[in-house]
Amino acid sequence: MQLLVFILAYPLLWLISILPQPLLYAFSDFVFFIVYHVVGYRKNVVRENLELVFPQKSKKEIDTLQKSFFRHMCDMFIEMVKTMNLSKAEVEKRYAIQNIEEIKEIEKTKSIIILCAHYANWEWNVSINNYVESKGYAVYQKIGNVYFDRWVRKVRAKWNTTLLTQKQVVKTAILNQKNEVRSTYGMVSDQSPQKHLAYYWTDFMGVTVPVIGGGEILARKLDLAVFFLKVSKVKRGYYQAELIPITYAGATTEAHEITDKFLRLVEQQISEKPEHYLWTHRRWKHRNDVPEKFR
Repeated sequence: MQLLVFILAYPLLWLISILPQPLLYAFSDFVFFIVYHVVGYRKNVVRENLELVFPQKSKKEIDTLQKSFFRHMCDMFIEMVKTMNLSKAEVEKRYAIQNIEEIKEIEKTKSIIILCAHYANWEWNVSINNYVESKGYAVYQKIGNVYFDRWVRKVRAKWNTTLLTQKQVVKTAILNQKNEVRSTYGMVSDQSPQKHLAYYWTDFMGVTVPVIGGGEILARKLDLAVFFLKVSKVKRGYYQAELIPITYAGATTEAHEITDKFLRLVEQQISEKPEHYLWTHRRWKHRNDVPEKFR
């Protein structure tokens, strides 16, 4: 069944990926109409999240924000498919990176963790590996369909990126450190962890929730440099990324310092353009289960 689903879906995905930009975003508009007005995909979840973190906004403001988010989400999905046939030259034109020279200088002596959020177009974040000399990795959630999982690995590999699951990244990083293999690890770190695995709870967008601290644990253990990747959507299909240093030496930081700095930067990013954040996730689902010591 998995193979059948892949065989049926792949030709459509390929056709979308070769569309010229005007047709690509015309198709995105069509997808938005179906997703928002016909299917109503997770509209209740999005509205609940928006009302929770923006209690000061009026109903009209929430309505506008919700609709803008769905438009962006459809663009992002279409751009993700476009990646199949996106050349290195084209992604460099569509996804500009500031201060990449700093990363290139640091990687000469130290491995690096780049933390980011589900914001703007995180799929194209891995194109950073086109600019660096160190071995590039991206931590991802394995896809249930083995054929789509293989396809995603192949697509991202063309940008010099090796995908790792959360279970693989620690072992890989320790082995690379031991063998003096300079590496760059990209992590999307704003997800909600499983409650029984949460070791740290703190405020995120004004609500106390469990947070992921894997990047911090790795950085402190192996003394890695840590950067936050702030991405801004300039216009449809065009983004600008800025690498903001969190620490140049993870081993010198206090417990939760890296995680807290990362979350503050994500909050700032969301506040600037909230419609570009992924509001369909149940990021705040554990807010009523806060342990006593974190209240």
